[in-house]
Amino acid sequence: KPPPEKMGGGPPRRNITRKKTDPTNNGHYSSRSKKQGGAGKGKWDDPMDGSDHVAIEPLDENDPLYVAEDDADPSSYILSSGEAADKLRHSGAGPSAYDASTDKAVYGPMLTLSEFKIRVSDAIREYFDSSDADEVVRCIDEMKCREYHPEVVKRSISLGLDAGPRERELVSRLLACLHPNPLADEEMEVGFEVLLDSIDDLAIDIPDAKAMVGSFVARAVVDEVLAPAFLSNRNNTHPGDCVVEKAVSLLSREHCTARLEKVWGPGDGRTVPELKEVMDQLLKEYLLSRELDEAASCVRELKASHFHHELVKRGVKIAMEDDGRDHASESSSLDAMAALFQFLVNNSIVSEYQVAKGVSRLRKILSDLKLDVPAAPKMLDEFEGRARDGGFLHVAQVVGEKA
Repeated sequence: KPPPEKMGGGPPRRNITRKKTDPTNNGHYSSRSKKQGGAGKGKWDDPMDGSDHVAIEPLDENDPLYVAEDDADPSSYILSSGEAADKLRHSGAGPSAYDASTDKAVYGPMLTLSEFKIRVSDAIREYFDSSDADEVVRCIDEMKCREYHPEVVKRSISLGLDAGPRERELVSRLLACLHPNPLADEEMEVGFEVLLDSIDDLAIDIPDAKAMVGSFVARAVVDEVLAPAFLSNRNNTHPGDCVVEKAVSLLSREHCTARLEKVWGPGDGRTVPELKEVMDQLLKEYLLSRELDEAASCVRELKASHFHHELVKRGVKIAMEDDGRDHASESSSLDAMAALFQFLVNNSIVSEYQVAKGVSRLRKILSDLKLDVPAAPKMLDEFEGRARDGGFLHVAQVVGEKA
């Protein structure tokens, strides 16, 4: 056989004929002759040959969702696998919701517990910003998960522990709004039981959790959210519970109702007159005890750094009235007040600007103050001198404000 011809010095041409190539298709290969392009592997010749039929297994009577044939209701189904939803359906109570896609009524919670926790947490965080308790009530009603209602108590208080006094006051008010609808007495008690059972875990991240939860429990009793019998029952089942003992001690104090209504302090968004009243009480207690650390802690808990000038004004005024005509002794109230504000400025609790603003406001009411304390102008000059010597009043600032 002669060798193949060469064209233009390139490789030799070969006459190759592909298998199953249609000569009328210009020599191009076509896979139409193959079954589904894959030689027909795994292809059923007859789709109705019954090979896709799966036998239906008989119902298991031990299955939580099992319903006897003679008792089955074709117009409803149970979403929850618990016995509570099954009893609810047979008790004659209304369904939780209606599923339009299947034309059936739904019994049991509409969400899983994890989904419910996420939605409740989001609603409470939004409530911290808006202070709209009615919106939280509507949100809980719309979720239609009554079985999970005790979780609302635990989640709201847990989020309040991580926040400030304002948020904790809002949580206490929210619990009062949630009771008795949508959270009934039993659901409230179960919620607090769950919270108290997990207090050790909360105390790991929040050292003061036990004391604060005790205040929440006592406040709930005062607001009639919890019955007083809850504390005695809890004490019988868990003797020595420090949270219950804290709540009982708060409820045993004199004027406990008035005190527990303000258990979270004035930093919870209360009015200016209430802040002034708390400041007066704080300053008078300091003059009696002369404990700088305790006074500084109380000032810090006020959460009102923008209003510290009022603290300075009222503090110096109270010291003047306390000293009266005789303020020359070393233990005078004016000296103690100067030491307090020096301590607060050195520890970055009160700013120098707030001190100067408070002194400036006090100087504007000297004419009225002289009626009660004739030596008030001289005493104010002495306080300013001590403030400059102590380094917490450098520049006098005149601020046009009324007392």
